[in-house]
Amino acid sequence: YGMALSPDNSWLAIAGGVVAARHARGRVATVAVNSFTFKQPVLVGDLVTFFAEVTRIGKTSITVAVEVFAQRNPKEEVTVRVTEASLTYVAVGADRRPRLLNLL
Repeated sequence: YGMALSPDNSWLAIAGGVVAARHARGRVATVAVNSFTFKQPVLVGDLVTFFAEVTRIGKTSITVAVEVFAQRNPKEEVTVRVTEASLTYVAVGADRRPRLLNLL
């Protein structure tokens, strides 16, 4: 759909990173984009919403699934899934090196 370097991608990584950082209780860095699927294009005028949830927690890493939906056609509102992705983040310390997750 011609969105390989679109703002949608960076917002998707940010949405996943916020969820990962909250679980890590600190900074995280993106280490992998495990999957990225464009289902439909985002159109001018679409209202875009991102949903992210943790799917895996390792010793230093957190994998997050992100789904992106677009609401379109205000007169007869339609919501469609436009993108889904899985990203892995690693918790990093002040020295920017991986750190163990201290989860309760």
